[in-house]
Amino acid sequence: MTITHVLAVVPVAEFDTAREWYERLLGRPADNRPMEGLAEWRVTETGWLQVSVDARRAGTASVNFAVDDLDKHVADVRQRGLSPDDIVEVSNNVRLAEIRDPEGNTITFIGSFRVSY
Repeated sequence: MTITHVLAVVPVAEFDTAREWYERLLGRPADNRPMEGLAEWRVTETGWLQVSVDARRAGTASVNFAVDDLDKHVADVRQRGLSPDDIVEVSNNVRLAEIRDPEGNTITFIGSFRVSY
């Protein structure tokens, strides 16, 4: 089996509010609106963020984004009118900042991320 894409799904109850919030978070409109109640942003070459209506699971998602410049990314998000938490160092030179969408889903931006196997 070869995995070719990853889709991170964020369930929401209020789609229009969530779509607008994620447009501000990501700094652009959705790349794809394949059906009513679903918006998709391509965040890497083969990775997508999907925001979809699922009132039963709304507010339960946790998505992590490793970014190349955490300080700049957090500043950019703040400039677009959102309020991520302050950057904290957790361990092994890993720094992060969290933000919650209007429904309580958690998005974590990670900087200085190193993968070791």
